[in-house]
Amino acid sequence: MAERTASVERNTLETQIKVSVNLDGTGQLNIDTGVPFLEHMIDQVARHGLIDMDIVAKGDLHIDDHHTVEDLGITLGQAFAKAVGDKKGMTRYGHAYVPLDEALSRVVIDFSGRPGLEMNVDFTRASIGRLDTQLFWEFFQGFVNHAGVTLHIDNLKGFNAHHQAETIFKAFGRALRMALAMDERMAGMMPSTKGSL
Repeated sequence: MAERTASVERNTLETQIKVSVNLDGTGQLNIDTGVPFLEHMIDQVARHGLIDMDIVAKGDLHIDDHHTVEDLGITLGQAFAKAVGDKKGMTRYGHAYVPLDEALSRVVIDFSGRPGLEMNVDFTRASIGRLDTQLFWEFFQGFVNHAGVTLHIDNLKGFNAHHQAETIFKAFGRALRMALAMDERMAGMMPSTKGSL
């Protein structure tokens, strides 16, 4: 099997980001973004998705976290799109339910080539630490637009905002792991009746 790795750089007047991913890794993460709670969430994705990631982001945090969070989603999406290659033999679909105490979230993903985000989360707080909870939508929107995936995120229960976010990101990692898995019965085959994704 060919290595499913990619490195991407994105440089704007607002952010400078470098991302490397290995989709068939062991969940190792090296990250420095200046946004601590986001780093904690991406650690969940790496660990539960068994995806190795190296991420360095420098952004205009003196303004706020918006550009850094959004552009990191974009850059990660670009790296995933590059790393999956032609998608032959890939499971394609993934889903996961993850609980954490009172919170429960469901994430479903399709590496369809068609970007789409449905995110139904009513965070119980406007911020977690200093991170605005609205920025999670910006992160995932950037990811789906550039990874070319359809992503459904539903927080089904929860009153602790930290738990709500953590169940979402853990479920995202688990859903990615399922969708990215190679199916030996599909070896060399495109997981679509269209013949392309």
